Amino acid sequence: MSLSFGEEVQKGLSSEPKYLSSKYFYNEKGDELFQEIMKMPEYYLTRSEYEVFTMHKEAILNLFGKDGKPFQLIEFGAGDGLKTKVLLKHFLKRNASFKYHPIDISQNVLEELSADLGQNFPTLEVEPLNNEYFKALDTLDNTGEIRKAILFLGSNIGNFQYDQAVSFLSQLAQKLSPEDYLMVGFDLKKDPEAILNAYNDPHGITRAFNMNLLQRINNELGGNFDTTNFKHWPIYDPLTGATKSYLVSTKEQKVCIESLQQSFTFKAWEAIDMEISQKYDLETIGKLGADAGLKVVKQLYDCKHYFVNTIFRRV
Repeated sequence: MSLSFGEEVQKGLSSEPKYLSSKYFYNEKGDELFQEIMKMPEYYLTRSEYEVFTMHKEAILNLFGKDGKPFQLIEFGAGDGLKTKVLLKHFLKRNASFKYHPIDISQNVLEELSADLGQNFPTLEVEPLNNEYFKALDTLDNTGEIRKAILFLGSNIGNFQYDQAVSFLSQLAQKLSPEDYLMVGFDLKKDPEAILNAYNDPHGITRAFNMNLLQRINNELGGNFDTTNFKHWPIYDPLTGATKSYLVSTKEQKVCIESLQQSFTFKAWEAIDMEISQKYDLETIGKLGADAGLKVVKQLYDCKHYFVNTIFRRV
């Protein structure tokens, strides 16, 4: 059974070292801040994947719509659908037989996306699903008669440790029929400065994005975090490819969370582990797929080879 927001906060802040789950970044304010992050000149990820779709939309359709078979375009963590709209527009133009299922835990995001799609793509069949990924997937056609084409974009796979990524993809592989496809966006290893700048922008937006989770705890759980007592600290390790974000307590302090009926003590310079964003090379992507029971069908790159969208099928 999934833990509630409060239960996950309690577990994370009671752990050693302390951590908070990055999936809770995305409330209404968090969604707004992430839209700002995607527009930053330093945040190359969105532009790179957008370029992949613009360059390779026909190749993607040729796979997803192979042999004229109808398909469900299923997107995990749909967000505002910015990049996916490139595909939707092209698929509609080519009269592809498909239905779009955006999945997101944020009802706010789905409502905004559905309204936007209704206005801009009135002929598009859309069925949004406000649920966790696998629960939503179980509600769809699983007979194998309609091909599933699942999108997991934006380098969201990078939010998992390697073993977690294998576990996630293994569960997903078990739900795929032999003719289904899975497309995963991977941020590739590159100049460490370019990577770090994307998570430590001079505008302070990524700092605000991280701090918003503390504010969310205050608003929803009755916490008394003072965000001025925490320092945003991102790092990138070129050996492992791990980019990590921390919030570091600048003083000894105690934070009370009313709904949990519990207080949490922070030592001076103690960190909360907020997020990992793993960067990959092609060898690791292939190994990750193999360990999860998936085989690589196609690799699609942007011009700079900053990013790759890998299309898998079940072994």
